[in-house]
Amino acid sequence: MPDSSQIQVSIPTPSWRKSKWLKNSLWIAGTILVLYAMVYVDVVLRAKDAYREGEKYWRWHEHPEEKSSTIDAEFNKEKLALDEKLSRNKLTKDEHERQLEIAKFDRDRNLEESSIKYAYVWYKTAFELFSPPESKWVRLSREKAPLAREKWKDELRSKKIPFEEYMLD
Repeated sequence: MPDSSQIQVSIPTPSWRKSKWLKNSLWIAGTILVLYAMVYVDVVLRAKDAYREGEKYWRWHEHPEEKSSTIDAEFNKEKLALDEKLSRNKLTKDEHERQLEIAKFDRDRNLEESSIKYAYVWYKTAFELFSPPESKWVRLSREKAPLAREKWKDELRSKKIPFEEYMLD
């Protein structure tokens, strides 16, 4: 009587499992699924970033002192970098002054810009460019964009800046 450890049972593999076209089809289907998953994640993350930018500008609209301190801090950081380059002779005095003037101009322009306008633009970007899919960030942006638009209109009216509806889109 043969020992049970010596008995080998072979189960025949169905012929369809051996075919190359099935293996290739599964690889292609898997690759397509991974690609779609990557695109989905990318679009959702971009919507989230756009929504957060909108939130930042909304917060700046409600707290202008925060906007001012953030922009001034960015300017001071850039000024220190320019001063460092000047001290290491990587910039001439004229180049330093020119780049410092550009940085001051950018700072002043950013301080004058309407924060609520940028909030509206970022919310609009989130739901126009990054949907589908209808993610949490797209839904939140879709809800907040009309409110930001109304606040922007109120701001324009308070500054007596004439506008037409089509100009806001």
